[in-house]
Amino acid sequence: MKLVDAVLSSDRLALSRLLTQVENDTPEGRAALDALFPHTGKAHLIGVTGAPGTGKSSLVNQLALYYRKQTGKRVAVVAVDPTSPFTGGALLGDRVRMRDLAGDADVFIRSMASRGSLGGLAHATAALSQVFDAAGYEIIFIETVGAGQAEVDIARLAHTTLVVEAPGFGDEIQAIKAGILEIADILVLNKADQPGVEITERALRDMLEMAHPVRRIFQHHGSLISGYHHGKVETLDAPVSLPENLWVPPILRTIAIQETGSVELAEAIAHHREHLRQSGDWSRREHARLEREVEALIQETLAAQFRANIQAAYYEKVLVQVFEHQLSPWEAVKALLNGRQT
Repeated sequence: MKLVDAVLSSDRLALSRLLTQVENDTPEGRAALDALFPHTGKAHLIGVTGAPGTGKSSLVNQLALYYRKQTGKRVAVVAVDPTSPFTGGALLGDRVRMRDLAGDADVFIRSMASRGSLGGLAHATAALSQVFDAAGYEIIFIETVGAGQAEVDIARLAHTTLVVEAPGFGDEIQAIKAGILEIADILVLNKADQPGVEITERALRDMLEMAHPVRRIFQHHGSLISGYHHGKVETLDAPVSLPENLWVPPILRTIAIQETGSVELAEAIAHHREHLRQSGDWSRREHARLEREVEALIQETLAAQFRANIQAAYYEKVLVQVFEHQLSPWEAVKALLNGRQT
């Protein structure tokens, strides 16, 4: 395919056209994904999630600038925006906050609509990431729509997941939402110049200690200290051996609009990448991600085949019985599976 060859040759126009084909799930897009798949598996996928207003886009902007200036790596950003209720497209709000990246030929920002997808990601996000990977982008940021607790899907796609919090977003109550905290590989406390940052950080740290399988151990004046019991300091008489290959999510403060903390955050991301490689978690996450992708495609394909092989009139008849409460949804499924006709 000429389009695939052009993408592999770093043709930005061809890349843009192919991304559109993939996002619209056209036959051409699917064929291109098949052709590009052997060229994937090299990029570092970094997920960025958190509540709206925590500064995710500004943070991605600073991290992308760091990677371009300090490492020279090619950077792609997949920004999943809310869907427009009128056009069904992305609102492109993230691009407004990433104007510092404009003009760099080795940075590609792609906004895409969530299109009603739960979990903060659109269904085509993984496919777009594969295209960027094959096109030679070494760092791929995937910024979710910012829906809150439901955004756990990003942890199934990214190698490294950043959960961005900020002071004034509920503090202790926000921290208790462990569903989103548990997916964090790195916790980022952005807008750290705002009042209440200490309270928010303490709440996050307490929640990590409650959810983590081991107590947080650190050195204090030559003694091993544990801060597990709700602020009560416990001195340990003997060294404690932590489980091998254990990653404890760090909490880092940043002020994205002032370019503060981005270097330390990039170093933490690099440390996590190295941890994944050494522990074998990189390959395990890749295996699990591809397995879920195959299962999702199986479900989608089987559903499409089912609808194609059943008479529309019979399907509507069963639905009417459900609407009139003559059949339960489970009974309707059994009837459709046992009575489908061509």
